[in-house]
Amino acid sequence: MNRVESAAEPPLARSSPGLRYFQFALLLLAAGAIYPLLYLRQNFETTLLASFGITSADLAGFYSVLGIVYAVSYLPSGWLADRLSPRGLISFSLALVGAFGLWFSCFPGHAALQVIFIGWGLAAGLTFWASLLKGVKMLAEEHEQGRFFGILDGGRGLVEALLASLALALFAFQIKHGGSHRQALQQVIYLYSFTCLAIAVFIYLFLGKGSCAPEVKHARHGSLYRDLRHLLVIPRVWLMAAIIFCGYQLFWATYSFSAYLQQGYGMTPVAAGFITVSSLWMRPIGGSGGGMLGDRYAKETVLGVSLILASLGLICLIFFPKLSSAYFVMGLIMLMGVLIYAIRGLYWSLLTLCHIPIELTGLAIGLISVIGYLPDIFLPLIHALLTRGFPGLLSYQLYFGYIAFCGLLGAAATFCFKRSFGMRESQS
Repeated sequence: MNRVESAAEPPLARSSPGLRYFQFALLLLAAGAIYPLLYLRQNFETTLLASFGITSADLAGFYSVLGIVYAVSYLPSGWLADRLSPRGLISFSLALVGAFGLWFSCFPGHAALQVIFIGWGLAAGLTFWASLLKGVKMLAEEHEQGRFFGILDGGRGLVEALLASLALALFAFQIKHGGSHRQALQQVIYLYSFTCLAIAVFIYLFLGKGSCAPEVKHARHGSLYRDLRHLLVIPRVWLMAAIIFCGYQLFWATYSFSAYLQQGYGMTPVAAGFITVSSLWMRPIGGSGGGMLGDRYAKETVLGVSLILASLGLICLIFFPKLSSAYFVMGLIMLMGVLIYAIRGLYWSLLTLCHIPIELTGLAIGLISVIGYLPDIFLPLIHALLTRGFPGLLSYQLYFGYIAFCGLLGAAATFCFKRSFGMRESQS
């Protein structure tokens, strides 16, 4: 076991602090820019449906396709991350997302939209995801894992919040000056697309061959089957996958907040967008704060408590429509934002407690992601089925109720993870 633990020590953490933080800032910037275009529905769902002439079921189908591509890509993504430097993989991913975004801005038909979502899935899943997480894990010292992953999620949330605020302001400006919702949405898509393309160039030029390149020397050339078998017999790998599987569904609930506010409270797209964008500003607080608390106390304890409180917040959102003011709902959504982003900032920090050899880290990330992010496939379908079977507000309440239940299961899995770690320490 000592050999494994020493192998898992992040070699990049021995680089100078200035270089590590610079590389980390570049990874954070890339992580914050690549996903908002894929998930425009978070703030502009009703406008998206009207502008493209599609239904909620159509949109759910596109996101299910995106989730399937993610699921298929995660394992080979880990394989690539163990063999190639982040520089090329990340810059290629950003460029591809931006290029497909420009096509998306032309409001193409149904078949073209399927191709675009497949392309986005490959860019964000196959060539980006495991490379990003492995880079962060290697940059952080053992005692910094919680804060690095927390700051990653909080920092990328800050980037997303800045971009979302700018996008909403641009959208409102276009509407105020006589533009149609479709034209305003097109300007928003341009903003996100060109941002991805610009950061792709920046990453390619400045990530360089510094502290994020040495992991290539740890590349595995052995049997993929043997490596997978090694990972599959680690119980905490399965528990970690279960925690992410449950916790990630709480994050999916945020994608429906805008539509819920418009249907349940009769808010305009701009008003609902203001509240959901405001909740994005809680991500730096939740992600960074959760990560620092996780390093100061037990990561598993902070994560488990956050899962419980976020689930209870979602239950409150179900039972308080029209019984409270919009200000109460805004405060509740922002509080949930803090908790949900703390969860996202913490669950990958558990990876260091699994004691996985560094040369298998990318593959482990891919394997855990295959299970943990399965909600990308089925949650849009569940939402679509509920919308058809229970039109109106009830569909959202049932949807949120299911997700809250999963959040509580995730808390149970987290405390099981903590208990297994304590048992192992007592046996050492």
